[in-house]
Amino acid sequence: MSDPLPNDCLRLLTTRHSLGIKHLSEPGPDDRALAQMAAAALKAPDHAELVPFRFSAIRGAARERLALLFAQAAREAGKDEAGAQIDAERARRAPVSVALTARIDLGHPLVPAHEQWIAVGGALTNFLNAAHALGYAGKMLSGAKVRDPLLARAFCAPGETLVGWIALGTATRAPSSRAPKALARNVWSDWLGP
Repeated sequence: MSDPLPNDCLRLLTTRHSLGIKHLSEPGPDDRALAQMAAAALKAPDHAELVPFRFSAIRGAARERLALLFAQAAREAGKDEAGAQIDAERARRAPVSVALTARIDLGHPLVPAHEQWIAVGGALTNFLNAAHALGYAGKMLSGAKVRDPLLARAFCAPGETLVGWIALGTATRAPSSRAPKALARNVWSDWLGP
């Protein structure tokens, strides 16, 4: 008889979907759930155990401070007041947001930068998969905002890069059942040599 765990794990990995912030509601993850997500992130491949990433939870009153920052960044980027308020509303919509920052050591003697970025991506993936396993929905948000100097100063310690925010909460609707953009057979092949 086969062990059911691999099937459960594969089901978890193949059923996770991103769900936009307009489809997230309370409750968001509590301290215990966030700690479990962080523990999963730490299990990502990480050569030399550099841990080139950091998560910062934004919840409670900090959600409004994030909204004000998003509005200010929008205004500085040339958006009108309506656009600034749309950005602010996006920031306060998720019950919990988690900022992800990376600290890449470009001069590390053993671990090149691309391997450190792989560790950041693996940590993000593990974090999102753990959120899904715990019954939460979420989405990674990035784009132009991660390059905004105001937001970078607010979230990054010296030497860090802002990667984005993970919006987390309880799903208000089931994710779309549309087929994945790419099928597994389209990203897998057998190498036959040079």
